[in-house]
Amino acid sequence: MEFIDTHTHLFAEEFILEQNQVIQRAVKARVKKLLLPNIDVESIQSLKTFSELAVENCFPMMGLHPGSVKKDFQADLAVIKEELFSGYRYYGVGEIGLDLYWDKSTLEEQKTVFLEQCEWAVELGLPVSMHTRSATYETIKCLKSMKKMPQGVFHCFSGSREEAEEIMKLGFYMGIGGVVTFRNSGLNEVLKHVPLDRIVLETDAPYLAPVPFRGKRNESSYLLYIAEKLAEIYETSVEKIAEVTTANAKLIFRV
Repeated sequence: MEFIDTHTHLFAEEFILEQNQVIQRAVKARVKKLLLPNIDVESIQSLKTFSELAVENCFPMMGLHPGSVKKDFQADLAVIKEELFSGYRYYGVGEIGLDLYWDKSTLEEQKTVFLEQCEWAVELGLPVSMHTRSATYETIKCLKSMKKMPQGVFHCFSGSREEAEEIMKLGFYMGIGGVVTFRNSGLNEVLKHVPLDRIVLETDAPYLAPVPFRGKRNESSYLLYIAEKLAEIYETSVEKIAEVTTANAKLIFRV
């Protein structure tokens, strides 16, 4: 049995004193591959350094997070583009997208940055890992405006059945993390209408730790708790959850 954490920030400062240990704990929990999305210009070096600690386990992505998009975003975006096209091996364009939860004032800038990064993904033949907090339909509208869409994952999906159906119509997958274990998340009912072959697993560590660790620092070794909850929802075994979601992740990210 093997799991893939398709979205984890183990290179973040929260893990700086035990980076080797968090990789070892993940591998011991059978989470053998870790997809690592970038955040901003400042995180690039820590992402690369961490990824090189265990190249057989760590697979970096490059992108500019919507929360890092400023009014004068051009310089940061140029750095991200240079890095993405540098020849360094990246497995996706991420973390990109839109966020209307924290700041609506930069929506137009976020859209511009998001669409440009999607175009890079198409050009390079890479998948995208998309942050869409309070902005799922805005993200879908942006994608539909493109002549050619990339493929990839709506990271940290916690939306409605209608949103899930729209995502599937576009051929995208949904990243399911610790929120599915929260008592009042509502995802239990939504996922009854989502085939398992449209789902990948993720932790978004250090954020959104699953029950029984809710409120504490998350890490990739906790992915098993998400898989156990999905096994309950889909009325199947944890082994089946691992088999299907791992196959999905390999298909998307080619790891």
